[in-house]
Amino acid sequence: MDSRPDLATVLISGMAAGERRAIARAITAVENDWPEGAALLRAVHSGLGRARVLGITGPPGAGKSTLVNALIGELRQQGQRVGVIAVDPSSPISGGAVLGDRIRMGDHTADAGVFIRSLASRGHLGGLCRAAARVVDVLDAAGFDIVILETVGAGQSEVEIADIAHTRIVVCPPGLGDDIQAIKAGILEIADIFVVNKSDSPLADRTERELLAMLSLRAQAAWVPPVVRTVATTGAGVKQLAEAIEAHHAQAGGDSRNGALPRLKRMLASLAADELRARIAGRSTPQLEALCQALRQGELDYREAALRALAIAAADQE
Repeated sequence: MDSRPDLATVLISGMAAGERRAIARAITAVENDWPEGAALLRAVHSGLGRARVLGITGPPGAGKSTLVNALIGELRQQGQRVGVIAVDPSSPISGGAVLGDRIRMGDHTADAGVFIRSLASRGHLGGLCRAAARVVDVLDAAGFDIVILETVGAGQSEVEIADIAHTRIVVCPPGLGDDIQAIKAGILEIADIFVVNKSDSPLADRTERELLAMLSLRAQAAWVPPVVRTVATTGAGVKQLAEAIEAHHAQAGGDSRNGALPRLKRMLASLAADELRARIAGRSTPQLEALCQALRQGELDYREAALRALAIAAADQE
């Protein structure tokens, strides 16, 4: 009988020791749905929830990656170990991440207290690939104090970040103008902190005023999202952003595990929907064909058809 430890056990041991190669292999395992990845997550799950997850999103061109690079530097000065997941667009040839975000964070690649990983969005419309939540868990298990999740910047569908991050940061470039109205029903409403980046632009004052005006229309809550002005290329305002992040953490009770169950329920619902979509859209069975025909002929409404599709998918697993 082979007495050698299995791969998941080896990776967990390496992650605990801070071995970058073990962390990278663990991420690859969970990203690609390898059996070792599932075994690894089962083994570490009870100890998760220590890392604080910062979600950074916003329109393309807002300077998110440059801001993350500057924020890493500030957090490292505070002694925090930082993991970064940069969800990049997928290559149309290989399907892999284009790596543009990782290149812009190159200042920290030699720092043992920083681990940066690019993930391909693989066409996932929410800007978050399905593996992102699992990679957050790997970095949490590896002992990182803060995990930064930077999304593609796809628009309103970035609200998916609310299911993963403890503190949601929306970066707005100056001169959004009417675009604020166009996207306020989406990513602007999930923000815990707003950042007006490139705030040395003459248009920054107007963008800040528009954000503050929008905030005045929101329902009153215990936490009012602040508007922080930064110039990521020089580091101006990044310390104030770190202070705002800390203030939000304190307001939430100072424990990253607060609200863990509702967060897990939302994530489970999202993953279940993805799994069901894959089972139904990619298959052709007599039951599904008959169900679609009944729907087409008006014999069923969409809700009833969806419930029957759920039952069919469940029966296929038995």
